[in-house]
Amino acid sequence: MSAGAKSSTEAYVSDTGVSTGRRSAIAAAWLVFGALLLVFPILFSNPTVTTIAVFTLIYMTAATAWNGFAGYSGYIPLGHAVFFGVGAYTMALVSLHLNLQGGYEMFALVPLAGVAAAVIAVPFGLIALRTRRHTFVVITIAVFFIVQLLAFNLGFTQGSSGVQVATPLWTAASFNDRFYYAALVILLIAVLVSWGIRRSRFGLQLLAIRDDEDRARGLGVKVQRVKLLGFVLSGVTVGMVGALYAFFIGQIYPQFAFDPLFDVTIALMAFFGGLGTISGPLLGALILEPLQQYLTLQYSVGSLYLIIYGALFLIVILTMPRGIIPTIGDRLAMRRAERLGREESPSAAPVSPPVEVAPFSGAAR
Repeated sequence: MSAGAKSSTEAYVSDTGVSTGRRSAIAAAWLVFGALLLVFPILFSNPTVTTIAVFTLIYMTAATAWNGFAGYSGYIPLGHAVFFGVGAYTMALVSLHLNLQGGYEMFALVPLAGVAAAVIAVPFGLIALRTRRHTFVVITIAVFFIVQLLAFNLGFTQGSSGVQVATPLWTAASFNDRFYYAALVILLIAVLVSWGIRRSRFGLQLLAIRDDEDRARGLGVKVQRVKLLGFVLSGVTVGMVGALYAFFIGQIYPQFAFDPLFDVTIALMAFFGGLGTISGPLLGALILEPLQQYLTLQYSVGSLYLIIYGALFLIVILTMPRGIIPTIGDRLAMRRAERLGREESPSAAPVSPPVEVAPFSGAAR
């Protein structure tokens, strides 16, 4: 087996081949985390808190979906705001033309927004994925700005006037809760997709591409097809949360639906928590998005959070270059290996009998 494929396989085995006790502990932690998410609106019913929670779930989903492609393939796209905006406009325009009144039927448009994002992701990916490294990043940025300009200038998007979305019919007391649980369902889908990719043959192929794309192609991996499928899957859930965002906000404008800071934010969240892991993007979004919302509400300075983001990113890069989750995992594994090494080593080394040395007489014998 080649070095590139071997390193991908070793990464996969190291991630999945854990002891039964450790696997049980991880499963228990995920159950506790899921239970806390389920009861959060019950424990914290303040509308401001639940509003921040909805935005946090949206960014947790987007960061997880972005990481599902970038973290496993090694390609760093900065154009996922295209899928977010397409999902938002799908929700707004379809509900407008169908004359929907803002009831539960609006949530049925969320999967449709995911399909629309996937349709856009195919030509987007066919263009961008023909390049690599820095060129790929530049192409994704260029496509993003092209789509943003189209949203400003096309007639059916209503340009800079924006699009109004039907107002939900339920009362203010439970307004946020419905969006919270809808966002939680989409987050669950994103995490399950990321988990499935990580533990599948498809995920191994993405990891092989990340390690050495040319060698992966030589081993028979359909590189272009695998990259495109990963890119499309990544865009689906981003489009879905874009639709939910539009319904939650009630109106969308091109500069907010297609926001370049969206791409920077979800990439930073994934890097901050740990690129290429399942829990890393969740942790990154769970820390950074509430922090951004709190700073904006507390100090009314829209760009202050960018300074904080930059400082946190520098701290993580300097102290934990791989992100929080991988660094903590490495340190725990090192301590566990040291402990096992001490337990397996002999309790006392054999002592050699003393060697008798004749006193120096000052004369050669």
